[in-house]
Amino acid sequence: MDQSITLKIAGKDYPLKAATPEMEQIMRIAAEAINKRLAQYDAKFPDKDMLDKLVFVTLNETINRIAAQRKLTAREEGEKKLLDEMTGYLDSIDRK
Repeated sequence: MDQSITLKIAGKDYPLKAATPEMEQIMRIAAEAINKRLAQYDAKFPDKDMLDKLVFVTLNETINRIAAQRKLTAREEGEKKLLDEMTGYLDSIDRK
């Protein structure tokens, strides 16, 4: 059952639904991270429009997500290669 929650982002309330308590926690952590990053941009660029600051936050978070996905993919590929090598080695031992 969905849980109704309200998140405040950039000073505005957003009524949302969280499917699980874990998702609610993740959503609250995300809102907190957005507001923290927004406050950093607000301090650095006080004359910029709020929309511009939100775009910077979105761009920065998307860049971080893509970089993390690439690292994960590279690690998964390395793990598969090691597993294949280990399986090949063990197979060669069994044939002896």
